[in-house]
Amino acid sequence: MGELVKALLPWEDPDGFLGGLPAGVETQYYAGGEPPALDAVEFYVPSYMGSSEVIEVVAAMPALKVIQTQTAGFENLLPHLRDGVTLCNARGVHDASTAELAVGLILASYRRLARAVRNQEHGEWPSSYQELDDSLADRTVLILGYGSIGEALERRLDGFECDITRVARRGREGVHPITDLPELLPRADVVVLLTPATDETRGMVDAKFLAQLKDGALLVNVARGVVVDTDALLAELATERISAAVDVTDPEPLPAGHPLWSAPNILINPHRGGASTAFAPRVARLVRAQLERYVTGVPLINVVAGPPR
Repeated sequence: MGELVKALLPWEDPDGFLGGLPAGVETQYYAGGEPPALDAVEFYVPSYMGSSEVIEVVAAMPALKVIQTQTAGFENLLPHLRDGVTLCNARGVHDASTAELAVGLILASYRRLARAVRNQEHGEWPSSYQELDDSLADRTVLILGYGSIGEALERRLDGFECDITRVARRGREGVHPITDLPELLPRADVVVLLTPATDETRGMVDAKFLAQLKDGALLVNVARGVVVDTDALLAELATERISAAVDVTDPEPLPAGHPLWSAPNILINPHRGGASTAFAPRVARLVRAQLERYVTGVPLINVVAGPPR
């Protein structure tokens, strides 16, 4: 490591954004387009939700030691990760935003807010409805992929008078293992997906999974689109037996004319789970802390691939 660590950052004023740079760090700006000289870059933060070029550019950084994402997901970087490079994700940065959105999707679906928006657009005040809105009170919410975001979601659900079922890949005290799903799914009124996209979870929510949901269940996907088998979801939605509220889809972006757009009982949000005012201060704290750790030799946190550093 040289006297100055060269970091490639996606902010034109990194000192201002991060609230001060650690001593020993020299920065360059890159958020896409023609990159600057990259030979000496050791620490790289790709722009948030950037195009493929901000990922592929890592091949032009021979001195690269660390990639720090601004997202919890990191699967798109793995094919570009060479030996000796440490990959860190943004675990914790999106907890507040994603948990808030999950609650919002549940409430919007249960209280039929999309219908209220359509009525407002047409200036209509229905004299009465034939059915009552659903309430989150007295319901069972199953959180699948119970990690830091799941904990944040549970904190926000506290006070809604609902019951929480926690499920993770490996069971622990108070958290069911994923092998318990056949027993748990038929009891759940709401299933919130928070699993990462891995070979194990890809297509996990398939026809068999969906068939185990009770009539009237709500599926909320704030994880990754590929966790859900889109064809299987479309088949279930067509029966109007269950409903869904999703922040992510497969494919994504969802093309015009795709059958999900017109499927019954679905609310689609265009992948905005982390895009709130809560994002910037949390990612700034993480990146500054990681830079400080790197230049002082303290082990990095959130390492998801490559050697510990």
